[in-house]
Amino acid sequence: MEATLDAVVTAAPPARLIGDRAYDSDPLDRRLQGERGVELIAPHRSNRRHVTQDGRPLRRYRRRWKIERLFAWLQNFRRLVTRWEHRAENYLGFVQLGCVVILLRYL
Repeated sequence: MEATLDAVVTAAPPARLIGDRAYDSDPLDRRLQGERGVELIAPHRSNRRHVTQDGRPLRRYRRRWKIERLFAWLQNFRRLVTRWEHRAENYLGFVQLGCVVILLRYL
């Protein structure tokens, strides 16, 4: 995950990251909070002994399914599943077109 954060090309690092149970780790929490100032929101694993969250930040975790659902819907477009375009601009155009089709379909 830290390599992904290093590759982010935004002006400022994100304030919060939402992950699944695999990201529930105290050392990872300390590294992200201390070095980068990023709050990690992840539900606890079932074998965790000490609970560190009271549940309020996990309300944001519930909205995570919207992003995963969008990626699942984009998989219905064969042209996006297999990238045949050589230029990134063309592929980005088809991704945007797929998002427009999804938006119009579910409005």
